[in-house]
Amino acid sequence: MFKNFWGSLEQQAQPRPQENPADSWYSNSAVTSPNPSRPATPGSSSSNSYNVLRPADRPSTSANVSPAAAGIMDLLKDKSVDELRKLLSDKDAYHSFLLSLEPVKTQNKLRDDLKNETLQLARENLEKEPRIMELRNQCRIIRTTELAAAQEKLHELERKKEETLRFYSPASLLHQLQEAMNAADQESEALHRQLLDKEIDLSSFLQKYKKLRETYHKRALTQLAAKTTLNV
Repeated sequence: MFKNFWGSLEQQAQPRPQENPADSWYSNSAVTSPNPSRPATPGSSSSNSYNVLRPADRPSTSANVSPAAAGIMDLLKDKSVDELRKLLSDKDAYHSFLLSLEPVKTQNKLRDDLKNETLQLARENLEKEPRIMELRNQCRIIRTTELAAAQEKLHELERKKEETLRFYSPASLLHQLQEAMNAADQESEALHRQLLDKEIDLSSFLQKYKKLRETYHKRALTQLAAKTTLNV
């Protein structure tokens, strides 16, 4: 892009044919207003056909260019043809001119600032590396010793929890009531055999047998109520 730009400027900077002083004088006299005290001459009337533009009437070349390009044009407009050719042919001269531009300086400054900030962050991270290694070793020790003991204890508590839940589950409670009912019934039957074998007197038998049967019926009613509530 810069080479095309330099080429267009080089074409614009080519030396023009030397103007005739008479023509220059004639053009200057053509664009000036005639003297009101002097009559118009054929030469003055015919000078209107040359359409000579004043500098204020010429179109601006920087109207359709960016501010950066306009700034570059301002730097190049005062350079001679030899200087422009040197920029196109000499890489060192071109590089020096490129680095002297304000947009390039701004971009290089931003790049250097970003590079310095990145290096500063890298240095800070390197300074924190020993602390990071120390914490990593501590985590490894905790994971191999304290964590193993904590996991073992957790597994034991989970096992006890499962046993407690199984023991106090509705099915387990119903099973326990059934076993308690069977035990009371068997104990009352054994007491009845002792009476038949005359191993116990009648008053003692009645007292113990009554308690055993009350216990049996209480457990039976409790089991029946539990089954009804749980719809078992």
